[in-house]
Amino acid sequence: MPGRRRRKQRQQREGERNRPDTVPGRWEPVFSTQEHAELREFVRRLHEEGTVTDPSRLRIDLFCGRHTHPSSYQVSVYVPDASA
Repeated sequence: MPGRRRRKQRQQREGERNRPDTVPGRWEPVFSTQEHAELREFVRRLHEEGTVTDPSRLRIDLFCGRHTHPSSYQVSVYVPDASA
């Protein structure tokens, strides 16, 4: 399709400009659970409420468990520094 490459490159440049690692800040944990269904519901709610509009500002960590510790999920949101 004509212009597809240009549009794709423009989107990539815009995404790189607003990436969390280029803006000073920190990841703040907001939710933790052992159930995948609860995780999906919480992330869906964040998107619906408009709390997180950019997926690059949302991080989901999976902490793998072993025999005595079950696996758990942790959702973190990127919070830019107020001074920046």
